[in-house]
Amino acid sequence: MTESGLLIIISAPSGTGKSTLCRKLISRLPEACYSVSVTTRNPRRGEVEEKDYFFVSESEFKDKIKRGELAEWALVYGHYYGTPKDFLERNLAKGKNVILDIDVRGAMKLKKEYPQAVFIFLAPPSFSELERRLKGRGRNNEATIRKRLTNARWEIGLIGSYDYLVINDRLVDALEQLKNIVMAEKNRVKRSKEKIRKLGL
Repeated sequence: MTESGLLIIISAPSGTGKSTLCRKLISRLPEACYSVSVTTRNPRRGEVEEKDYFFVSESEFKDKIKRGELAEWALVYGHYYGTPKDFLERNLAKGKNVILDIDVRGAMKLKKEYPQAVFIFLAPPSFSELERRLKGRGRNNEATIRKRLTNARWEIGLIGSYDYLVINDRLVDALEQLKNIVMAEKNRVKRSKEKIRKLGL
């Protein structure tokens, strides 16, 4: 019998380094995989279909909602994003640690469906640093940056709904904290029924 995998949900304001940290975390964890979301936005340079996202039209996305294929979905900055339910269930059943990089709205929806999941909020060291990072990416105009900073304040107000807070000041330190949280959660007694059974006590 295989222990059920751990669902690790990581949220952060735009520009905090969430995607980079999630990728690096997967490479450091045994039996880990990245939950690939469905989105209606266009691919960015370097993004690969089925690796970064499943890119679909708005009508296709809405069909998935009607068929109940998404564990959660949200409209974010004018584009739809959603989590394929089948992918989560299949990989968790195999004992995989599924890393889900998701916005706060989606995380709150998943908390109702998957209360056993581990919820981690990733934050910048300060708002001035977040603004610097957003401007440094060179992808957004000033109005969009202001909107993202306003949204970040709202997101940070929901930290209390998460299990852990990690500050991404130095990437290497934040990565180590994320890894330690996951390994500690994997070894909690309530998640270790199969390990206990093998003890034969």
